[in-house]
Amino acid sequence: MAEWKIPASQQPKAEDCAYDLERTLMSVVSLSSTVPADAFSAQTLGTERAGNGVLIEGGLILTIGYLITEAESVWLRANNGQAFPGHPIGYDYETGFGLVQPLARLDLPELKLGTCADAEVGQQIVMAGAGGRARSIAGRVVARQEFAGYWEYLIPDAIFTAPCHPNWGGTALLGPDGAVLGIGSLQLEQGQGDGKSQEINMSLPVDLLRPIFEDLTTLGRPNKPPRPWLGVYTAETEGALVVVGVADRGPASDLLKEGDSILEVAGERVMDLAEFYRSIWALGDAGASVPLKILRDGRRMDLRVASADRRKFMKSPKLH
Repeated sequence: MAEWKIPASQQPKAEDCAYDLERTLMSVVSLSSTVPADAFSAQTLGTERAGNGVLIEGGLILTIGYLITEAESVWLRANNGQAFPGHPIGYDYETGFGLVQPLARLDLPELKLGTCADAEVGQQIVMAGAGGRARSIAGRVVARQEFAGYWEYLIPDAIFTAPCHPNWGGTALLGPDGAVLGIGSLQLEQGQGDGKSQEINMSLPVDLLRPIFEDLTTLGRPNKPPRPWLGVYTAETEGALVVVGVADRGPASDLLKEGDSILEVAGERVMDLAEFYRSIWALGDAGASVPLKILRDGRRMDLRVASADRRKFMKSPKLH
């Protein structure tokens, strides 16, 4: 690992924790993956990915799914330097959780999954990265709210924490008893009302994992029909929904283009990303036809996009 450290003033202290901090941090490992150059996600996420994962009860590594999407190889490294291969066994595109099976025996403690009732605003937490205390941050929950991402992604009750961990992907959000409350996903900026902002982390709450955990371990995905997916990247800009990109070879690649404004879905006005996504998903399962009204170069246009199952565009892990 590269030699870097969290500033000492931000590192967690054993005396501030009601659990064995050093032992608990041993369960967080570094994760690196290699993805084929022709993978669908390679253009946006790259072919070399790195972050963190945490060993949870059941002997699996819980991480953020974008680190292992379409990966042909996964390597894990413990704090003691031990390196071992892993195999991606499950990824949920709706929540973003990923699971990896270690292909070696791990002599590490397995952490239990907590409950998001322990992640109320103001709660003191530890955002744990691979490398022990020197790569972990003592922080607090600063917000609990809905999060909509430009890539057709919506989390109803995300956990936001500060200070921001610099290597946030797959970090373990630890609660007051050392249980895992969430998995680090993003870095964002939060306005503070005085013209200033602070960098914060967004984590996926583990409450969303429990209902799909068994499906991920046995099927590799949730056992339910996939949502409609358009392959469009959309941003909220000055009160409008504007297309900022379209996935190559995706369902909308020949219909939508950068700069289009999305006005309506199935005849209903949409004003923000969450409303846009919910309107699409309400039309049925993947494959549903999605009527759109857009504004392009000052002209209103009606389009109909045949949605798809996002998973069918992705490479599946090779069996071991």
